[in-house]
Amino acid sequence: MSDPGPSGPPRRQWPQVVLLAALLVAACCAAVVGVLAGAWSRESAGTVRITYEVTGTAKGVTLTFPVWRDGRLSTERVTVRRLPWAGEVETRGFLKGGSFSASLGRSGGEVACAVTVDDGTYRTASAAGAFATAVCGGF
Repeated sequence: MSDPGPSGPPRRQWPQVVLLAALLVAACCAAVVGVLAGAWSRESAGTVRITYEVTGTAKGVTLTFPVWRDGRLSTERVTVRRLPWAGEVETRGFLKGGSFSASLGRSGGEVACAVTVDDGTYRTASAAGAFATAVCGGF
């Protein structure tokens, strides 16, 4: 008896392989998004204390810093005539990435800023001279 052989053209496997790869990539992306969303939710739900400090010899320093109120970000601008200066904010809805700046005027001088977040994040910067700015960023 003879073997009848294949009954048609061979089936292509690559469409199934491509579909399987696409499904794996989609599942991995969904898992990453889920993990990031959970971390963001935990971070934004807790209360955080942020301490801002400015020291130096300058007079008439303009401070610009973020304030989170009820999950909304706004920017505060304060002019300080004498240093040192300190401020503290306790907030909910804190998201990382803030920037605190101390800008000198025409009269110059020296200024240093520091930001502490209750989880230990600490940033410092300094500047000197007319119209110089110290920026404590990324907290």
